[in-house]
Amino acid sequence: MSYIRKKTIAGLKPGDSFTVSRTFTENDSTAFADVGRDYNPVHFDLRFAKTKNFHGPICQGLLVASLLTEIGGQIGWLASEMNFRFKKPVYFGDTIECRFTITELDDRNRAKAEVTFKNQRDETVIEAYVTGITPGLPERRVMEVMMAEGDPTNKCR
Repeated sequence: MSYIRKKTIAGLKPGDSFTVSRTFTENDSTAFADVGRDYNPVHFDLRFAKTKNFHGPICQGLLVASLLTEIGGQIGWLASEMNFRFKKPVYFGDTIECRFTITELDDRNRAKAEVTFKNQRDETVIEAYVTGITPGLPERRVMEVMMAEGDPTNKCR
């Protein structure tokens, strides 16, 4: 059972923070390129990456940034704006931790969050600011029923 969904059902508040992590692979980058059509050679060719002063091919920034959608999806967050600042490259084999912290939440379920992505060396690789709408009571009740049914469509547990 997703701890993020449990917290959402109980009710979110400013200061709530959620963390997920993932190690990125070359296969992840290839699959992302097939969906997003980002075949920039900096992601696939060592020679090209070195001309950009990287020590190897790098992951697509939006692939790494998609970690926040795992958290948003578990919350049921309906995004209205996402603003990213890409600070350092992410290489194949890097493990990235994404920390999503709700900073504002009003009585209409409009929310803001700050998101920080750090690599295994504790270096910030991406900073993000997002806005959206969190589930209200009717949606949280449905989510509770979904959880009682085993949350069958949720692959993040």
